[in-house]
Amino acid sequence: MSYRIEKQFSLRGIDYSGKTDKELSDLFHKVLESGMHGLCYSAYEEGQKPGDILTEAQVKKRMKIIAPYTKWIRSFSCIEGNELIPKIAKEYGLKTLVGAWLGKDESLNEKEIEGLIDLANQGYVDIAAVGNEVLYRNDLKEEELLGFIHRVKKAIPKNIQVGYVDAYYEFTEHPRITEACDVILANCYPFWEGCDLDYSLLYMKQMFNQALNAANGKKVIVTETGWPSEGSNLQAAHPSKENAIKYFINSQKWSKEDDIDMFYFTSFDESWKIGDEGDVGAHWGLWNKEENIKY
Repeated sequence: MSYRIEKQFSLRGIDYSGKTDKELSDLFHKVLESGMHGLCYSAYEEGQKPGDILTEAQVKKRMKIIAPYTKWIRSFSCIEGNELIPKIAKEYGLKTLVGAWLGKDESLNEKEIEGLIDLANQGYVDIAAVGNEVLYRNDLKEEELLGFIHRVKKAIPKNIQVGYVDAYYEFTEHPRITEACDVILANCYPFWEGCDLDYSLLYMKQMFNQALNAANGKKVIVTETGWPSEGSNLQAAHPSKENAIKYFINSQKWSKEDDIDMFYFTSFDESWKIGDEGDVGAHWGLWNKEENIKY
């Protein structure tokens, strides 16, 4: 890589001008095959949605596909078959960031927390995530979330770090949550803030640094970032296969060169997400819904 391109990468990513589609695809595969720190596990096959029960066979099938490309797997729930994900990940020698999905349903919250504690005490959890974006969604009050965090910390081995996942800026706005966490688990999405692809890497660095400033010396992990390959534009953010490839390459190179622990979102396309996120929701995967690599 020339000095000019190295300097350009440090600011806005690789200079892609003049690269053909094949050159982009080849570079994508080279970066993918060099391995990622972490990958979010997409559990639901076509026709499934949260609430449906995952089978051991389907979890193993997808784990086998993605295991060669990552060191860590992130899961989002500890019930309805999702508890199989960290167990099967361990069979493939992967580390696990295991999440309890919390929301407005108290009975489900209880099952999730007990499931996370059980998995951790059985040795299937390397980092425990107590909730995902519940403050962003206004599903729980800060005091309720703090109660869950402290409860998990008391119930599992002390060597397992406990954190909470939310948008990077929530850790500035909720210092008591930041203080309660052993590790800061920050979602950083330039796309969802309408950022042009050309400036997305620079913007993500700013997001990360805001979480880092709030962390008061604690480690910050990027628990989600990605770019959709299809769907409607969001201000200056344009979904396309080309932009998704460029964002993946830029974010992975930054992760390695600056030693940032990052979980890419996501492994497989999941159609059910259209209901929550619009047409882009179904197109965040590196693999499509038929479980074939996209690019």
